[in-house]
Amino acid sequence: MHTATLHYIHDPLCGWCYGAAPLVKAARDVVDVRPHGGGLMAGAQRRRVSPQLRAFVMPHDRRIAQLSGQPFGAAYFDGLLRDESAVFDSQPPIAAMLAAQDVAGRGLDMLARLQQAHYVEGRRIAERAVLVELAVDIGLEPGTFEQALAAVEGPAVQAHIAGTRALMNRVGVAGFPGFVLEIDGRMRVLDVGRYLGRPEVLAAELRQRVNPPE
Repeated sequence: MHTATLHYIHDPLCGWCYGAAPLVKAARDVVDVRPHGGGLMAGAQRRRVSPQLRAFVMPHDRRIAQLSGQPFGAAYFDGLLRDESAVFDSQPPIAAMLAAQDVAGRGLDMLARLQQAHYVEGRRIAERAVLVELAVDIGLEPGTFEQALAAVEGPAVQAHIAGTRALMNRVGVAGFPGFVLEIDGRMRVLDVGRYLGRPEVLAAELRQRVNPPE
């Protein structure tokens, strides 16, 4: 059996990454999955909700739902995407993932909860109070989580995002989501689109690659 890691290049505010969530869940049953947050809407790319943003993302989201089977809630389509006081900022939720990982090894569980909160419940996942509530939802102690969050905010999460961008450049992944399978130190980019809506196919292929027949 080989030593394998699936590097998952993602962003909490990437709709296609939400579409890939069942793939990540299936992959976790087979290999170690290591998330790398890319900062799609971080820093200068953060966006306030507007009619233009809603018109841009909705056709993509409907296509994602069609291909992946992932649900999008009315609270997102008709609530959050019409709330022009809301800001989409990737950096706080990525920081929350790092904090959950530091506290309890629960970064990917935090991502799954963040995605549900955003795309189904229409919640503002860039706001600290919401992040704490979501951490409690997955079983983390709020005070411990907040301490960890404070430790990774700012330079630490920015360094993580920069590291993700460097990885993307190194392996040739141009956007989100990206799957990079590392086996015995050798990296191979997988075509995420081949597996959307078919998590069992990804799991089967990973098993075959990680533990090929003699």
